[in-house]
Amino acid sequence: MASSLLILLDDIATILDDVAVMSKMAAKKTAGVLGDDLALNAQQVSGVRTDRELPVVWAVAKGSFINKLILVPAALLISVVAPWLITPLLMIGGLFLCYEGVEKVLHSLHHKKAKTEEEASHEIAAIETDLATFEKDKVKGAIRTDFILSAEIVVISLGTVAAATFSTKVMVLSVIAIIMTVGVYGFVAMIVKIDDLGLYLTEQASSVKQSIGRGLLAFAPKLMKTLTIVGTIAMFLVGGGIISHGVPLLHHFTEGSVDYAEHIPTVGSIVGALTPTLINLVIGFVAGLIVLAIISLIKKVWPTSKKA
Repeated sequence: MASSLLILLDDIATILDDVAVMSKMAAKKTAGVLGDDLALNAQQVSGVRTDRELPVVWAVAKGSFINKLILVPAALLISVVAPWLITPLLMIGGLFLCYEGVEKVLHSLHHKKAKTEEEASHEIAAIETDLATFEKDKVKGAIRTDFILSAEIVVISLGTVAAATFSTKVMVLSVIAIIMTVGVYGFVAMIVKIDDLGLYLTEQASSVKQSIGRGLLAFAPKLMKTLTIVGTIAMFLVGGGIISHGVPLLHHFTEGSVDYAEHIPTVGSIVGALTPTLINLVIGFVAGLIVLAIISLIKKVWPTSKKA
C-alpha cells in the first residue's frame, strides 16, 4: 500500500511538472494576444466615473471568468468531437472583432468633440442621466470582446498541449485561464487608478511626491487616449490574424510577402518582421468594412421595427 501511494505521488508530481512546463509554453505563445487583451479591456472600461472604475473592472473580470468557464470545457469537447469546428468559430469571432473595430473608427470620425466647456458639460450631463445604462453597456461590450480574445487564448493553449493527455490539457487550460484573467484585470485596475494615485501623491508633504503626482495626473489621460487607439488597432490585428490563418489563400500570401520582404537589402529583417502585422491590420479593417456593409444592407432589407 505504501509503495502504491509513492507511485501515485510520483505520477502526480510528473503530471504537475508537465503542466508547469506546458503552461509556460502556452503563456509564451499567448503573450501577444494577452497584450491586445490588456489594451482592449483598459480602453473598454475607460470613461466611467472615478468611484465606479473598480466596480466596473470587477464586473468585467467576473464576466471574463464566466467566459473561460464556458470556453475551456467547450474547447476540450470540440477538440475531441469536432476539431474542424474550432477554426470556423474563431473566424466568426474574428469577423465580429473587426466589425466592432470599424464601428469604433466610424463613431470617432462622426462624433463631434465638445469645443467649449458648456458643450462638455452637456455631454457629461447626458451620460449621468442614464449612468446605469452607460455602465451596463460598457461592461457588456468589454465582456463580449473578452470572450473572443479568451477563445483565441484557449485555442492557442490547446494547440500547445495537443499531444498531451486529457487530464494535462484540462489542468494547463485551467491554469492559463486563471493566470491570464487575474493578470489582465489586475493590470487594468492599476491603469484606471493611476490618476487617483497621482492625486494622492499631490496631497503629500514631500515635494518629490507632489512632482510625481502631478506627472501621473498629466500622464493618465494621455495613457487612456493611447490605449483607446491601441485597443482599436488590436481589434483589427487580432481579427485580421484569425482570418488570415483561417483562409489558406491569405495565409500563403502573408508568408510569401514576408519571404519577399526579408530579401530586401539592409532593412529586410525589420520589414519582414513588420509585414505580417501590417497585412493583418489591413485584412482586419477590410473585413470589418465588409461585415458592416452586409449588416447595414440586412437592416435596410429587413428593418427590425416597422412603423404602424
